[in-house]
Amino acid sequence: MTTKGAVIAIVLMLGAALAGSAVLYPVLPDRVPTHWNLHGEVDHWSSKGFGCLGIPGLLLLPLVFLAVGDWLSPRQFKVGDFRFAFNYLMVILAGLFAYLHALVLAAALHPHASFARWLIGGIFLFFAWIGNLLGKTRRNFWIGIRTPWTLSSDAVWIATHRFGARVFMATGILGALAVALGADPVWCFALFLAAICVPVLYSFRLSKKLEKQQAGR
Repeated sequence: MTTKGAVIAIVLMLGAALAGSAVLYPVLPDRVPTHWNLHGEVDHWSSKGFGCLGIPGLLLLPLVFLAVGDWLSPRQFKVGDFRFAFNYLMVILAGLFAYLHALVLAAALHPHASFARWLIGGIFLFFAWIGNLLGKTRRNFWIGIRTPWTLSSDAVWIATHRFGARVFMATGILGALAVALGADPVWCFALFLAAICVPVLYSFRLSKKLEKQQAGR
């Protein structure tokens, strides 16, 4: 995805989010849900002003990264080498924020309905979507599985992210299916944490393996 295309997509999502807030603002309650616990239950409320503008404001972050991410990065960590994937990932991140904003508005309008499955299942699907592009990233300071071992070696970074891409995609799809079938959100969250930890451990193991191979030469 080109940078121009990514900017247009994010601006359109931002506009849609703000338009939705403006249209629904008069009928929203004074307090809107803005946080859910591990069981998918609302445990924090905010003013409707914050609810209408808070998450849409987060859509500005991907735009900032698109504009200055490469400039802020050190020479050896530029995003230019994987600009297509970087742009696409910023669009996915913006899409996640827009999705969460829609859930906030829906939960505010229907306080007695449960949106736990929509919340957790949606996050898992976005997780899988991110995984689809993870293997195309290169060393950088902004996105990816950034461990001491991946940041110090191109070989470890590439192998870890290709492995992590498969883990993220499988976890995202399985997690979304589990939520749809009524699985306990706590167990789904445990699956989510495992999917993050496994590639980290993989990067450590691979780094030590490569060090051993190089020492034996």
